[in-house]
Amino acid sequence: MNDRSTNLKSIRPIIASARVSDNMSDDECFQNATLRPIIKMQNHLLVVVFRNYISKRKNVFYDLSLPKQLAYIENAINKDMKFRNSVKGMIIGQFTVEEYQLYIQNSSALNKRMMTIVKERLISNIQLFVQPLAEAI
Repeated sequence: MNDRSTNLKSIRPIIASARVSDNMSDDECFQNATLRPIIKMQNHLLVVVFRNYISKRKNVFYDLSLPKQLAYIENAINKDMKFRNSVKGMIIGQFTVEEYQLYIQNSSALNKRMMTIVKERLISNIQLFVQPLAEAI
């Protein structure tokens, strides 16, 4: 393994619940060994990026009810291709070359898994998406 791969893997958090076993599909192994640790590592960046997304869209997110905020997050992840591709880039940029080679073999299914995890992360962090005080006045 080259220095870049070693360095990338060394900074990823270890997720105890992200198990990899022989009876799992290749996609599930990739999800647990690569996607989940990278997305967890990128969590703070994802939160900041989503705050910027809200801001660029006139802060309408803050006026929505909780169910509509959840739908807003889902819509941003699933329908806004520019945002979706930006998020994918933040995650794919943390792949090793070997992981990227695995990823491109089944990128469509892995993208779905990736976006589902990102959506779940944003939803679990929804309490962080409160309107800044300066804008609330």
